[in-house]
Amino acid sequence: MKARHLVFLVLMNCCWAGVYSAYKVIGQSLPGGSIITLRFALAAGCMLLIWPWLQGPAPRGRDLFYASLMGVLDFVIAQRLQIYANAIGSAGNSCVLMAAQPLFTSVAAALFLREHIGPRRLGGFGLSILGVIILNRVWRSDFQWAGLLPSLIFISTFFCETAYSILGKPIVTRASGAKTVAVSLLAATATNLLIDGPRTLSAAKSLPPHVWWLLLGLAIICTVVGYTLWLVVIRQCPVNVAVLTVFVQPICGVALAAWWLGEPAHWGHILGSLTILAGLILGLSRQIHR
Repeated sequence: MKARHLVFLVLMNCCWAGVYSAYKVIGQSLPGGSIITLRFALAAGCMLLIWPWLQGPAPRGRDLFYASLMGVLDFVIAQRLQIYANAIGSAGNSCVLMAAQPLFTSVAAALFLREHIGPRRLGGFGLSILGVIILNRVWRSDFQWAGLLPSLIFISTFFCETAYSILGKPIVTRASGAKTVAVSLLAATATNLLIDGPRTLSAAKSLPPHVWWLLLGLAIICTVVGYTLWLVVIRQCPVNVAVLTVFVQPICGVALAAWWLGEPAHWGHILGSLTILAGLILGLSRQIHR
C-alpha cells in the first residue's frame, strides 16, 4: 500500500467512525430507513452532477450488473439491516461484532481473489479484535450482549459489505472507480425509493437545516469520497491490507461519541485503543511503500 493511501484511508475511517453518531442525531428527526434513502440519494445526485468530469470508462456488460448489485447489497440491504440490528440489540454488541468484519473480508479475499494472508496480518487482526473487546469491556456484568437474532442479523451484513470489495476489485481494473461508485449509488437509490420513497420525501419537507448539513456530509464525504477512495486503493493493493484500517473506526468512534454525544469514557478506551494500534502496526508492517 502506498503511504499516501494509508493516510487517506485512516482519515476516511475517522470520518466513517462518526456515521452512527450522526445517525443518532438525525434519527431524532427522521426514521432509520429514511436516513439511508436520503443519504444515498444525495450521494447519487452529487455523482450525476460531476459525471461529465469523471475520468475513465464506465462499467459495461457484466461489470455494470455487478456494480449495480454492489450498490443494492451495501447501500440498501447492509445499511438497513445494521440500523435494524442496532435498534433491537445494543450499540456495544454491534461494535464488538463489527470487529470481526475485517477478518471476514480478508478470508473472502483469500478465497475469491486468491490473496495471501501472512502471519503478520493474522497477528494484526488478532490484536485489533482483542483491542475492540477491551475497549468495550465485554466481561462487565452491565455489558448488554444482544440475543441471537440481532447478532445474526448484524453478522449477515458482513456478506453484503464484503461483496463491495470482492466484486469491486476486478471491476476497477477495467473501469473507473468513481463511475463504478456512481452506478452503485444509482441502483441503490432506485431500490431505496421503491422501499420508502413517499414516506421519506414527506418527512424531508420538515427537516431542520442542521440535519440537512449532516446528511450532505454523510453523502459527500463518507459516501462519494470514501467509497471511491476505497476502490482506488484496493485496485493497487490487497483487500486484506486495506481492510486493516477499518480498526481505526472503534478508536475514533469512541472519541467522537464522548465529545459529540457526551458518552462517558473509561480506562478500557485507552488500553483498547493502544492494543488496536499495536495490531495495526504489526499487520501493516512491511506493507507500506512510496
